[in-house]
Amino acid sequence: MTQSRSMSFIESATNVVVGYVLAIATQLAVFPLFGLKASLSEHLAIGAAFVMISLARGYILRRLFERIRVASRSGDRGVHAEPAQTHQ
Repeated sequence: MTQSRSMSFIESATNVVVGYVLAIATQLAVFPLFGLKASLSEHLAIGAAFVMISLARGYILRRLFERIRVASRSGDRGVHAEPAQTHQ
């Protein structure tokens, strides 16, 4: 069974949302340790800049691996088998 494009997107989006929340929490905890000061709105904007990249990356990689998986299964069924040789 293959994963549909819409389910790939939903999975990727869920992963990005959870990652975004964790990133904001991490920024709030770690930035001060390095002397970086940012307001909450700046933290949210920094996180938002990476959300779109992360979402695209997750979706593209998911589709790539799905394509590889499907191609691999096709090969297992002999779809791309070499033609039988004839004896003369």
